[in-house]
Amino acid sequence: MHFEHENKKNDVGINRGGRLLGLHDERVGSAGRPGNSDAVITTVKAQWAADIKDPTNVAEQSKDQLEDYTEFNGQYATRVDSKATNSRLAEGAAKSSEKRIAAEMLNPKVQVYNGDVAVLTYNYAGLTIDKDGKTEPNRAKSTRVFVKRDNKWVLVHANFASDPLPKQ
Repeated sequence: MHFEHENKKNDVGINRGGRLLGLHDERVGSAGRPGNSDAVITTVKAQWAADIKDPTNVAEQSKDQLEDYTEFNGQYATRVDSKATNSRLAEGAAKSSEKRIAAEMLNPKVQVYNGDVAVLTYNYAGLTIDKDGKTEPNRAKSTRVFVKRDNKWVLVHANFASDPLPKQ
């Protein structure tokens, strides 16, 4: 997938003390050297690749989550708190006969704040296959929040919302 390089700097956002924060809105691209946007998106795609390779290896899929990771998704009526809780749920889901066989990130946008917080928004398009070989498309509107720790982007929160097909 190819993305055009575009960098825009906007001085928007206010911290708790009322001080203006510098927002750097990045789109993927930088020729030859990965920038913040590239690194954040690569982290998500590595998680998907780990799931496709081995859905039961939840440790590999969640290696870039902090221990206090939180998540909203359509499968649970409340926020899922902690990497440990999320991992237990993922381990249970990995026993399903469905398996992810494709995952694509459409319309990604990464907003980087002060160089150490990144918000990634995108539309997810994927495909699962069941034990009988029947495939099913999956769609979602997704937001992920990352912080930079020890020069590495780690996931602290995600929100996965349904993206129903438009009514015809």
